[in-house]
Amino acid sequence: MANQLFQKARETVAIAKQASNGNSSTDVNQAIDIAKNALSSAYANSTVAEQEQLRVLQDELDQIQSR
Repeated sequence: MANQLFQKARETVAIAKQASNGNSSTDVNQAIDIAKNALSSAYANSTVAEQEQLRVLQDELDQIQSR
């Protein structure tokens, strides 16, 4: 069974990336906040390998936020 929180974190970061590129009607700041919450929840309930991937997603989110 796949980690649902991990999958949700990946999805929300992708939505934030789309919003930052203007490819979504979603508010960028709201999308970032949702992704941050999803990453936090996923990190606490993931394997070491998943945590490493979540750190990469967090870096992507940080890049979006610094634009």
